[in-house]
Amino acid sequence: MTDISEANTEPQPLQPDTAMASGPAIARQAIVNDAGEVFGYELFDRSRPSQTHDAASDAQLLFNALSHVDNGALIDNRTLFVNCALDSLASGHLELVQPERIVLEIAPVPGHAAAEIERRQSGLADARKRGFRLAFSHTVLTAAYLPWLPLANFIKFDLRLLKPELVEPTVRLAQKKTSAQLIMEKVETAEQHQQAKDLGVLLFQGYWFARPSLVTGQTIRPSQAVIIQLINLVRRQASTAEIEAVLKHDASLSFNLLRFINSSGFGLQTEITSFRHAVMMLGLKKLFRWAALLLTTSRDGGVPPAVGTTAIVRGRLMELLAIERQLPPEECDNAFVTGVFSLLDTMLGMPIDKALDAITLPDSVISALLLQRGPLAPLLELCVACETGDDATFARTADALGLDNQQINWAHLQALTWAETMTA
Repeated sequence: MTDISEANTEPQPLQPDTAMASGPAIARQAIVNDAGEVFGYELFDRSRPSQTHDAASDAQLLFNALSHVDNGALIDNRTLFVNCALDSLASGHLELVQPERIVLEIAPVPGHAAAEIERRQSGLADARKRGFRLAFSHTVLTAAYLPWLPLANFIKFDLRLLKPELVEPTVRLAQKKTSAQLIMEKVETAEQHQQAKDLGVLLFQGYWFARPSLVTGQTIRPSQAVIIQLINLVRRQASTAEIEAVLKHDASLSFNLLRFINSSGFGLQTEITSFRHAVMMLGLKKLFRWAALLLTTSRDGGVPPAVGTTAIVRGRLMELLAIERQLPPEECDNAFVTGVFSLLDTMLGMPIDKALDAITLPDSVISALLLQRGPLAPLLELCVACETGDDATFARTADALGLDNQQINWAHLQALTWAETMTA
């Protein structure tokens, strides 16, 4: 666990942000490597339907994202992929950003008109000279776009648009014709990821990393089992002596707890070396939250790091939105737990119902995770829609919850900031 201040462990009411008040709702989706580590993020405007994407919306999105006081949480010092209309190439807003950090995603020319493709080539070449990297869809491999192909730094293959039988020949063609990095997007299953990996694709965008690869008869691994044991003891308000006994029997667990409570963020005058003292200082509520977060960052079994980060962002985002909806404090805590444990099947490598059998949780959390019912279920659905780019579900759930784009966007940025401090 990373050092975090005690102030960061308590939910805070959302505050209006003047820098973002009139801007679009911004979301990001990770582009990961084969180990599930984040390579970059695609940034998109949640407040506009995709068909209204134009030079004006490009400028507004990029300006709001990069001028925000906490934009480091949004882009996390990694490569940023942004959609760029062809008319945006000559726009002044591109002069405001550092080109080496930005990949411009260029859409095909409407109608694939040869004259228009040729006319746009000089603008693309100029963007490359200025230091921007360019990403194209697999359409750039067709004959009409031959002049653009040498300019490609990235080529993206959309599995929703490519017929399954065309995936391999299209990837092979790209590998033969260009040295661009290949990104397989809309990767939703482990099977799709494996197919792309077998073809030599190294970057992926989609939801595969949050899907569990289940193994028949798989059991909870030892280090995870002891964390779950601790969580259950805390949930039933066991004695300090019982909790201390668990900590004493797992060196990694006890080390993490002492490192956490002795961090500078706690501001203690003397170092805590006793497990009993650590439990008493932290309290059961914060001990539960700490153990839940520790479970998300467990790396046993090769779970991609992005899974833990996604779970933490979900938990914090659900908590902040629950506060915004003025749910009771206990339900705000439960919202955090629901978000963090919504990927428990992936973290433990077993179906969600079996995973939840191992942990004692409140009824509202169980109802949201297993039955998709109750006051926390729409909050979880909204968070998943933020991650997956599901505009229809986002709009429906936001409306049902009475939340607007600015409220959700600000909460999302806060959750991203908080998650970075927890997983760095």
